[in-house]
This record gives sequence, C-alpha cells and structure tokens, in this order.
Amino acid sequence: MGLIGFGKDIEKSLLEATSPFVFSTVNERSILRFLKRIACDNGEIGTYAKLVDDRNESAHPNGNIFYSTQAALDAKISEILRVVDEIQTHSRPVIEHCYREFLLHNHDPEEHEYPEAADQIREVLIHGHYLSQKDVEICLGFDLASLGDAVPTQQVRDLHDALMAGYGTDDERRAVPGIALDSVMRR
Repeated sequence: MGLIGFGKDIEKSLLEATSPFVFSTVNERSILRFLKRIACDNGEIGTYAKLVDDRNESAHPNGNIFYSTQAALDAKISEILRVVDEIQTHSRPVIEHCYREFLLHNHDPEEHEYPEAADQIREVLIHGHYLSQKDVEICLGFDLASLGDAVPTQQVRDLHDALMAGYGTDDERRAVPGIALDSVMRR
C-alpha cells in the first residue's frame, strides 16, 4: 500500500519506521497528509496546514512569539486546541482498535512481558504505541463488553482496572473496587 503523495525513497523509510521520530524528516505540511488515514478531509487538512503556516509567520525559532495583542494570542491558542481536539476525535477509532488489540493479546498474566500489570500497560501499551494522555483517556472509556466472549472477562477487567489505577482520574479510580487512591502513583 502506497503512502499519500510521498516519493519512493521517503515512502520506503516511512514504511520501515520503528519510531514516530522517523517522520521528523518529512516537512510539517506534508506530514499532515497522513491525517487522511483517520478520515480527515482535504478541507480539515488545509485548516491544519494553515496553522503551521501561521505559526511559521508568527513564531521565531529562538522562542519569541510575535502577536500584537494578548487577545490575538488567546484566539490562536483556542484555535490550536480546537484543532487538536478535532484530530483526537478522528483518532478515536484507531486508539480504540489499538486498545482492543492490546487487551486481546495481553489479557493472560502468564504471557505478559512484565510481571506487574501496571508495567505491562506502561511499557507495552503506552510507551509501545506512543500514546498521549488523551489517547489513554480514550482507552479508559473503552467498552469492555464489546470484546464479547473473545477473552476471559475477569482478566481483561483486571488489566483495565490497572490502567484505571495508574492513569484514571480520582473519580474514575473511586469507581473501581479495591483501588486505594492513596496507594496509586501516577507515572
């Protein structure tokens, strides 16, 4: 399967990537083409590309940001946050698929790479897939019932509860029986 609008040499290196940092070699505007993979349309991608252009016109590599008023800066920050939320919404099915696959392949504690569920989650799920806090929030809201009888319910519940214990909000952790809030360390 070819990539969207990339030359063969670049395409080959991107297809062989083992880290998202490989993508840093691609121009920022060009990398936005990948958003087509999560159902962003050309209009949305154009909006995102304009944000990159705006940033390039108003921010200097030395860290100085040039906006004439606080209101203009606040408006730009609001726009960036809106776009990030929009992209995150488009990413939801991919993140849910990733978490579903993680649960299907990691539910059996005897087959874990790490003895503790918290370590398995941190290393295999979060670090292994470069998940952001927003991505983890999507995982926390995953409907475990959607797995049906594909895996043992209690083992999946235990793994999900460990995710909740390590990365959920205080209210989410309160909802999980047996998790003492004062014993949970955020990582």
